[in-house]
Amino acid sequence: MLKDWPIQERPREKLLSLGAQSLSDAELLAIFLRTGVKGYDVVEMSRHLLKHFGSLHNVFASDCDSFCQQYGLGKAKYVQLQACLEMSRRYLASKITKGKGLTSSSQTKDYLISELKHEPHEVFAILFLDNQHNIICFKKLFFGTIDAATVYPRVVVESALKFKSAAIILSHNHPSGIAEPSLADKQITQRLIKALALVDIRVLDHIIIAGHLTCSLAERGDM
Repeated sequence: MLKDWPIQERPREKLLSLGAQSLSDAELLAIFLRTGVKGYDVVEMSRHLLKHFGSLHNVFASDCDSFCQQYGLGKAKYVQLQACLEMSRRYLASKITKGKGLTSSSQTKDYLISELKHEPHEVFAILFLDNQHNIICFKKLFFGTIDAATVYPRVVVESALKFKSAAIILSHNHPSGIAEPSLADKQITQRLIKALALVDIRVLDHIIIAGHLTCSLAERGDM
């Protein structure tokens, strides 16, 4: 039982003394679940869930039926989880809002993670920026299969002109969980750079989201 564990090893006490970053995925999930069920303490239950779904990302991305089929879970926990996820997304969105500048690449990546990591299929999105790199808006433009999204340069150029953008940041998710860019990712980036250059709009980066992982093509030197 969890109450028999040394105090410093219990998830809540560990978080308070060492910070949330010190906890494993199972320990973080255990704090959310709060209590275990007969035969499982809450950490064991969390480990079982992670093993069943494969990752914390997959737990969060599961639908209501899949989530509630697990022993000890139900609609109340599912609703609570979705509320937590939405609060997290809104918190990150509040740090990147219209008229504000991008202060760091990590801030931008955190925001894009919150917007794209739970998408079950590939989504191609754009952050539109003015000439001071203040945010105009964020738009999801293309929706594809789990393997690829079809991206049309003409639509991207039209959207950038519509929002009077001076620069943009491209982004899309990899539902596979692998952040490494494919050859197709690099090719579409170059096509968009060339198309947008014709109307004097810069592509600052193309950031790939894979769960909590990110890959910046600009940082890799692939742009």
